[in-house]
Amino acid sequence: MATATAAARRAEQKVVYNAFLANCPTRQVLATIADKWAALVITAMADGPRRHGEIARKVAGVSQKMLTQTLRVLERDGLVTRTVTPSVPVRADYELTELGQSLLPVLRALKDWSETHIEEIIAARGTYDAA
Repeated sequence: MATATAAARRAEQKVVYNAFLANCPTRQVLATIADKWAALVITAMADGPRRHGEIARKVAGVSQKMLTQTLRVLERDGLVTRTVTPSVPVRADYELTELGQSLLPVLRALKDWSETHIEEIIAARGTYDAA
């Protein structure tokens, strides 16, 4: 009987993720990054660190509560870091991590696609609703 090499044993032990399976943890990641607020917040921080108020001004319509919740989820998932500077008042800056930066091209493409095709979507909705 042949003995497996260390590389072969590691390959066997590697977990295969499949988002189509109900219990796959990647579904949680998809739920986070597919959230409109998360996508907009991440793209709003593309140019560097931002304070809470700066992000809120850039992402029109997001409530303070929703922005705070979104930033916490993104921080928990390792996409954003929060740096607190002791001052009066206390200053907190949010910045994309390397992992968060790696997500930017995907979210920018989705944002650009949405902006490019919105008129077609509006027309399709009108046709559907009229039927």
